[in-house]
Amino acid sequence: MPLPLIRTRFDAESTAADVLVDVDLIGLRAIVTGASSGLGVETARALTAAGAAVTLAVRNTSAGTAVADVVAHSTGRRPDVRHLDLADRASVAAFVAHWEAPLHLLVNNAGVVTGGLERTAEGRELQFATNHLGHHALANGLRRSLARGAAERDGARIVALSSTAHMRANVDLDDLDFTRSEYDPQIAYARAKTANSLFAVAATRRWADDGIVANAVNPGGIATGLQRNFSAAQKASLEAAEAAGVFAYKTVEQGAATTMVAAAAHEFAHTGGHYLDDCQEAYTVPNEASLADHPHGVKAWALDPDAADRLWRASEELTRGPH
Repeated sequence: MPLPLIRTRFDAESTAADVLVDVDLIGLRAIVTGASSGLGVETARALTAAGAAVTLAVRNTSAGTAVADVVAHSTGRRPDVRHLDLADRASVAAFVAHWEAPLHLLVNNAGVVTGGLERTAEGRELQFATNHLGHHALANGLRRSLARGAAERDGARIVALSSTAHMRANVDLDDLDFTRSEYDPQIAYARAKTANSLFAVAATRRWADDGIVANAVNPGGIATGLQRNFSAAQKASLEAAEAAGVFAYKTVEQGAATTMVAAAAHEFAHTGGHYLDDCQEAYTVPNEASLADHPHGVKAWALDPDAADRLWRASEELTRGPH
């Protein structure tokens, strides 16, 4: 008998500020990746406004500094800014090496979409390397800090941003870098978003005894810089999905609300491995289900514990070794 889905009082129209009303995050240390634009900015602003000490982990530190200035002006508190390039293993290692404090919240918000095949310096497919592998290495490197944070505040949390795109494709462990099959940027993005959800499943199973839980969230359709590299085919696909009613655009404030639920709502304080949509735990649908019929569901392949374990072990192999 499956457990009842976890429900909150928030919905698709709630904002990040709504979720954090009367929530006191003073003393909480948080890292938000990709916080130089879009959802990351609002996520950082909302957390800072609630009292958290936030670090913006960004590839472009000049853009991050500008965001920190804006957040400081609106909240009276200034986030820290540190360099992080998730596609560069040496950059991830350097970030981890310089992080010394206990950590209470890690928001794996950064993401990249490409219009065609791009690879990292090591030959990894860029979307999977950035959206999943970099975050996997970052979380693993910060595990001890998260465990120390959990001991301080009765638990630490990781939030992994996924997407309805996960419904397009499962992770292909036999061809993670598209060396055997024809490249499709939409399928590559879908695989990475499925991987983000599987990460939450595996991290919770491994680290719950340390007080660390991880959950995946779908922020919904948000017009951000993530779409700037869309090809004509990708733009047409997005427009068709919107016309079919698969999604309606949200504001960044509404999009960040589901992240805030996973990050701070009491309902998810000690439970992980879930996929959230519109501030609620999403219902699971069969792998053959269509996105059009289930725009607020999560496919079984994105929550499969065996697949999560296999992906974890493969990710460890790909992120281990000299940097």
